[in-house]
Amino acid sequence: MASLTEVSPMIGDDKAAHLSSSGKPPRDLSEGDERCGPEGDNTTFQPVFRSGSWSDKGPKRSMEDEFICVDDLTDHIGSSSSTGAFYGVFDGHGGIDAASFTKTNILKLVTQDKHFPSNTKKATRSAFVKTDHALADAPSLDKSSGTTALTALILDKTMLIANAGDSRAVLGKRGRAIELSKDHKPNCTSEKLRIEKLGGVIYDGYLNGQLSVARALGDWHIKGTKGSLCPLSCEPELEEIVLTEEDEFLIMGCDGLWDVMSSQCAVTMVRRELMQHNDPEKCSQALVKEALQRNSCDNLTVVVVCFSKEPPPRIEIPKSHKRRSISAEGLDLLKGVLNDL
Repeated sequence: MASLTEVSPMIGDDKAAHLSSSGKPPRDLSEGDERCGPEGDNTTFQPVFRSGSWSDKGPKRSMEDEFICVDDLTDHIGSSSSTGAFYGVFDGHGGIDAASFTKTNILKLVTQDKHFPSNTKKATRSAFVKTDHALADAPSLDKSSGTTALTALILDKTMLIANAGDSRAVLGKRGRAIELSKDHKPNCTSEKLRIEKLGGVIYDGYLNGQLSVARALGDWHIKGTKGSLCPLSCEPELEEIVLTEEDEFLIMGCDGLWDVMSSQCAVTMVRRELMQHNDPEKCSQALVKEALQRNSCDNLTVVVVCFSKEPPPRIEIPKSHKRRSISAEGLDLLKGVLNDL
């Protein structure tokens, strides 16, 4: 196993945002099951990675979120001809220890795994498990500390999303929101079945009456001993896509954002902001500020990753459609915007 560092400062600065009002639109489930696969891949398209992030502790007393943004993986993958990037959002609970440890070590564990880069899925799964076990073994870390983990690994045009917990990754595809991860809440049907099969119970939406997520790293006061079957899983769900020219940006956010904002609303906001100033950090800040205005009750962390140097183009409705009817893509986008008004 690669050598591990127990705690290090956060990559990126915590920055403050203030304002409050209310509003809680429903999650945009209509786009949630749509996935982008290799079909439609443009062989001439080569993504360029640039990112921005913003964090705020919100109304909570302390900040337990961490994140990582690496726009160039050259130092991690050597003199390969591949281009690559890595991003992560880690929403801690029970203290900052688990989130800080995961942010510091998970990229190293992915890139140093024996399956990397030939099998990034195996390498990523292995990194999540190794991080989880290392949290149990580190004597200086609080065993009751845990964290969700959402990562995006990109090599050339292939992007692998890995998620354990209730943070979310959303792709902006020509104005449409495409959810690339599933929120692992205990009441989610598939998670509920898994939990109950392993002897766990759900009280008022909490796993064993203790935790509001069904998957997390750490939390060894709940998991018990390594190797034992436990309803709280560290296993990530994976989603792999091949990026095309239509894929404009990725939003990664902790549940403090998605509790008060639908995926489509976030994509609409980011696209509009990029067309104005083309700055992903300002986009992240705008989402955090909007979540605070909508009375988010949690820490807030957002990462926006752009796949081009240029801002998104204006979406034009073909003249042949203007007098007949709005396009299906335009109708989906309009529905999402109206739902968030």
